[in-house]
Amino acid sequence: MTLFDILERLVSLQMGSFYRHPQLKGLPTTWVQILFYLTRCNGYSNTPAATTEYLGLTKGTVSQSLNKLEREGWIRRENDGKDKRVVHLVLTSKASEVMHSIMQETLQEPWDSLAFSEEQLKTVFLAHLRSMQKNQGARMFGECRFCRFHQSINGHPWCGLTEEPIPMESITLICREFEEPENSCSVSDQNEGKV
Repeated sequence: MTLFDILERLVSLQMGSFYRHPQLKGLPTTWVQILFYLTRCNGYSNTPAATTEYLGLTKGTVSQSLNKLEREGWIRRENDGKDKRVVHLVLTSKASEVMHSIMQETLQEPWDSLAFSEEQLKTVFLAHLRSMQKNQGARMFGECRFCRFHQSINGHPWCGLTEEPIPMESITLICREFEEPENSCSVSDQNEGKV
């Protein structure tokens, strides 16, 4: 097997554990992907456009899925407080509880028995991911705290791009606007929080 085959199979099995989970069983694959993304993204990235871009699906597919997820009580739409043209997709409490429970159950289990540390593997895979994203001209969708725009003002997280405070709980979430720092440190430094 090639490295690609192995990674593809790992992702397939991991997502399969989500699809088979009793609380998500029967939901279309696209719905589960959307719910997983919305669990991991921050307030700048929880829009229909960002969701479409991240998942690499058509606008029509995502739009139909969002409408159905809303009707079924998994998500709700909220207008942006500053720009009325922007709509944010927010998990309902039901969806949030289910997704966080599933993530705790399924994501830690495989790492416990590996010969390499999770951080070592993250370093290698993140470097490969960043290379592929650059080569394809794709947005990076990285963690807020490692972004070149992330700042600290009076000890509080701040976004230099939007010039807004960032909720502390959002700094570990992925952001559509992520850009690597110009004097980008190594991926291992990012994993250790040295940015």
